[in-house]
Amino acid sequence: MDRHEPEARGTALNAALRRSLTNGRSALTRRSLLRASGAGALALGGIGALSACGIPPAKRDGDTGAASDDRSAQEKTVAFSNWTEYMDTGEDEKGHPTLDAFRRRTGITVKYTEDINDNVEFFGKIKPQLAAGQNTGRDLICVTDWLAARLIRLGWAQRLDPAHLPHAYANLSAQFRTPDWDPGRAYTYPWTGITTVIAYNIKATGGRKVDSITQLLDDPKLKGRVAFLSEMRDSVGMTLLDLGKDPASFTDADYDAAIGRMQKGVDTHQIRRFTGNDYTADLSKGDLAACVAWAGDIIQLQADNPDIRYAIPSAGYITSTDNLLVPAQATHRANAEKLIDYYYEPPVAAQLAAYINYVCPVDGVRDELAKIDESMAANTLILPDKAMAAKSRAFRSLSTDEETAYEEKFAKLIGA
Repeated sequence: MDRHEPEARGTALNAALRRSLTNGRSALTRRSLLRASGAGALALGGIGALSACGIPPAKRDGDTGAASDDRSAQEKTVAFSNWTEYMDTGEDEKGHPTLDAFRRRTGITVKYTEDINDNVEFFGKIKPQLAAGQNTGRDLICVTDWLAARLIRLGWAQRLDPAHLPHAYANLSAQFRTPDWDPGRAYTYPWTGITTVIAYNIKATGGRKVDSITQLLDDPKLKGRVAFLSEMRDSVGMTLLDLGKDPASFTDADYDAAIGRMQKGVDTHQIRRFTGNDYTADLSKGDLAACVAWAGDIIQLQADNPDIRYAIPSAGYITSTDNLLVPAQATHRANAEKLIDYYYEPPVAAQLAAYINYVCPVDGVRDELAKIDESMAANTLILPDKAMAAKSRAFRSLSTDEETAYEEKFAKLIGA
């Protein structure tokens, strides 16, 4: 890839972003619109549903879920399933410059499909084939950490070959290196990091800063104008932190305390509602004064509305990831590994980050991103500095029983 290509793309990328905001797409960002809620995960994608439907566990090839035949050398192709609005696009929203450059360099054609609408729906789409030991037709998928953990646990993910991932191994940011569900990143690499923050409309708060869950739940001036997310791990995780508990090592009692804390907010009508896609529009209009939010959305909202602000609580914040994973029985693993590694080259990572605005998991990208947009390179929501990274916490992996019990309690809380 031409290392100067990202710099030339800068003006066009910013213009495209402004157009999307002007057209109202800021309220329908990929993350806020499409992320599966915890209640949906319980209803449609619980692990218990596998046995209930009579689907047997996957057959493993050793302990890797690997395909018996990788045809990467003979077939220069890779099928990549991703979320919508999660890839850089060219002028007039046509083509994908980074994918085009990958094909020119390697000769590998990427069959790129944006067919992931939410984690739960996608899991339901691929699990019958995976459970039967069949190829899903996809060589690379992008799923949120809890679903990646589930696929690994079930033996439905292929172990990656570190020899094919020199850039990924060298450039993966430290805060993403050792998730408890995939130690050492044996099966996955992050596509993006997802930062959960507190967002507020400074006009709606009367000029006051909102920077804690305690304020959201207790400040009478915010009553009825507060929202939490319908994603369990984000809302519960942020509340656990506010209670002084570590989301990486909490107990059942800690979880119940967090649920009880939010239940009080529901009962007193401090919390207006639990939201998915629509908090962005309400926050921008001022119907919501403050809320728990995803940082990528806030970056986009700020480009259109100077009243939108965010805060990182002193107690810390929740970080999750969307992850690249090779499904069991995929037949082009080596080609998929080349594509993963390609996106860990700083010039390529910068071009992607400039378009999608979520946390870039690639070290060494700052100078490259500055060539595209200096303000993005300085934005700690895209490139966390050491102080911000030190405040990040991940929600721990759950056992099957915990996942079922916790989701039931959260679904009752939010009225799902």
